[in-house]
Amino acid sequence: MSEAITIIIPHYRAEVLYDCLASLYEHSDHPIRVLVIDDGENAPSLQRAQAAFPQIEILRNKSNLGFTGSCNRGLDATLTRYAILLNDDTRVEPNWLSPLVAMAESDPRIAACQPKLRSATEPDLFDYGGGAGGYIDALGYTFCRGRLFDTRERDDRQYDASVPLFWACGSALFLRVAAAREVGFLDLDFFMHFEEVDLCWRLQLADYQIRAVPQSVIFHHSGFSLPPTSYRKSYLNHRNNIVMLCKNQPLSRLLWLLPLRLSLEFFATINYLRQGQWSSAFAPCIAWLWCLTHPHNIYRRRRQSQTTRRVATARDGVYAGSVLYQHFARGVKRASALLPEGRAL
Repeated sequence: MSEAITIIIPHYRAEVLYDCLASLYEHSDHPIRVLVIDDGENAPSLQRAQAAFPQIEILRNKSNLGFTGSCNRGLDATLTRYAILLNDDTRVEPNWLSPLVAMAESDPRIAACQPKLRSATEPDLFDYGGGAGGYIDALGYTFCRGRLFDTRERDDRQYDASVPLFWACGSALFLRVAAAREVGFLDLDFFMHFEEVDLCWRLQLADYQIRAVPQSVIFHHSGFSLPPTSYRKSYLNHRNNIVMLCKNQPLSRLLWLLPLRLSLEFFATINYLRQGQWSSAFAPCIAWLWCLTHPHNIYRRRRQSQTTRRVATARDGVYAGSVLYQHFARGVKRASALLPEGRAL
């Protein structure tokens, strides 16, 4: 396949953009078209990158659209069959692109792929945000091959199988554009956090697949946009996770799941206090308050999500138990202990 792949890079003033672009043009083993979505009013970082790489195309936002708005603007401008949503704080490795293209070309039902993501600051460890691909448990808590909550694994090639996933990380998300357009791109109301999980869930409900492609390796500075202990990050994580469940779970399941999740938010608050994260302690309560006071918003988004559903429920990358219980009560620290690689195939 000789058609170019569109690389969509949302950018908000980060100095790391230059390094990201340099690695792309040095290591891409496939034709690429790079779209930088400027969400930071032509910051000096973008000016320097444009001077060094005049071939990039820049779309400038009139206001701060956040990650979801910037990505969707790039996807709207994409004319190629495949596109990659790529954070500006990533660095690709040699021969990173061809394995992703080959995976997508192998089956038209594959709508999204994720490369192996490793930490840019601790390169032997998996990236916190995406690891080697994402799973979800029966209660709606997400985890990664290579990371359970705050516990990250060293990459010893234990996740080198190209298994089906529940979700692929938005830091480096390879998409079949037609499939993403069919289910509706990213949900703008998320702004950031859980938007890619929601998109992958909707793709699965439309009978598409999400796959891990560990032959492709990318390094990522996780938490560059928002500090991991910030109130806003905690709030968006809690709020968007609940909204995502409301959008995509069957109503019969929500009847018992939502009350249980509400009770578990109390333990999240206790955990924040125990760790001394005072700014995040009230985030779960404020998140639930938002959900309870915006039923029409959630109902509208659920209706949109259900219009493209072809299957009753998503099955790939789903752990039937509770990762919360397994990790905190039983001390499980590896995703492979919950969904062994052989069973995930």
